Amino acid sequence: MNVIYSWFAHRQVLVLLLIVNVFGTAYGYYWYGYQLAETPAIFLPFVPDSPTASLFFSLVLVGFLLKKNFGFMEALAIMTLFKYGIWAVVMNVLTLLTTGTLPIEGYMLMASHLGMAIQGILYAPFYRIKPWHLILAGIWTIHNDIIDYVFKMMPSYRDLFEYMDMIGYFTFWLSILSIFVAWYFGYRKGRFTLSFIK
Repeated sequence: MNVIYSWFAHRQVLVLLLIVNVFGTAYGYYWYGYQLAETPAIFLPFVPDSPTASLFFSLVLVGFLLKKNFGFMEALAIMTLFKYGIWAVVMNVLTLLTTGTLPIEGYMLMASHLGMAIQGILYAPFYRIKPWHLILAGIWTIHNDIIDYVFKMMPSYRDLFEYMDMIGYFTFWLSILSIFVAWYFGYRKGRFTLSFIK
């Protein structure tokens, strides 16, 4: 296992992953552009869920390259990457089941978002997450659900509009699972230090 993680911790791999996440983050904010243009300013930080999650992870990677741990950012990253990665996969599968078809972009979104969920967990052995990091990240995550489904700022899936109440309920429990995932992987024994990065 150490051999595998020595590869993942290689500086060139981290730089490549950072580049991918930065471009993914930029494209994600572009994708949300039409919705952000209609969003009240007070809600802007909570609308572009997936690109913000990859932004958190990009900052984590910057920390790794500097051989620093940003614990709060690590908690936000693993929690939101898992949540919105799995959420997007489920929404696209639901779209396929509901409409009987899914454009190629939908399959690409599924692949990229599944990658988001995996990368957050994959690098968990390097995290240094403290209890207060988890608490604040958990509050952010649940608060985001309130913004999305109480104040109706959720991403637009026109084909699934009639299921929004059920999607909101599912998303809440996905948030709880994401908090658990962050807790479980954030506190595992056998952590690696950032001196592992070469």
